[in-house]
Amino acid sequence: MSSCSTLRIILTAMFAALICVATMFIRIPTPGTGGYANAGDGLMLTAAFLLPPGCAAIAAGVGSMLSDLLAGYMSYVPGTLVIKGAATLIAALICRRSFRFSRLTGAILCELFMVAGYLLYESLLLSYGVGALASVPANLAQGAVGVVIGMALTPFFTRSRDITELLKKME
Repeated sequence: MSSCSTLRIILTAMFAALICVATMFIRIPTPGTGGYANAGDGLMLTAAFLLPPGCAAIAAGVGSMLSDLLAGYMSYVPGTLVIKGAATLIAALICRRSFRFSRLTGAILCELFMVAGYLLYESLLLSYGVGALASVPANLAQGAVGVVIGMALTPFFTRSRDITELLKKME
């Protein structure tokens, strides 16, 4: 195994753990949905901005899924793995484009995908039907908080020379 692939595994696992902890540490219950808003989306977006797309998607999917698993939201575990992973992949791929607002564009589209993904998952697979619409405002609020946290947190990672060098080795 090359040092580059070992580094990818380590940083992917580190971000998965950070996402899981951030999701579980700051939990604000959302009325009427049984769910909660959290800070995990901010770290999910930070992973999308810093890691290769596949690594970011795995970190977000696994980290978010683990938080659902550990918090007892068993019915959301498979949906969260797919929705958060795919949403982060979208942000990471858009972020790799060279236009000026790629991070912000990627972050917004990521969170909109997350909201739509949970709406479909809850209405179709969890059989909530139109009742799933009740979670949309809370998911939009969580997404907005995630965009703010991700956009604010990423520069702290990129200012560190050591972290920047590690990230360059992953390319």
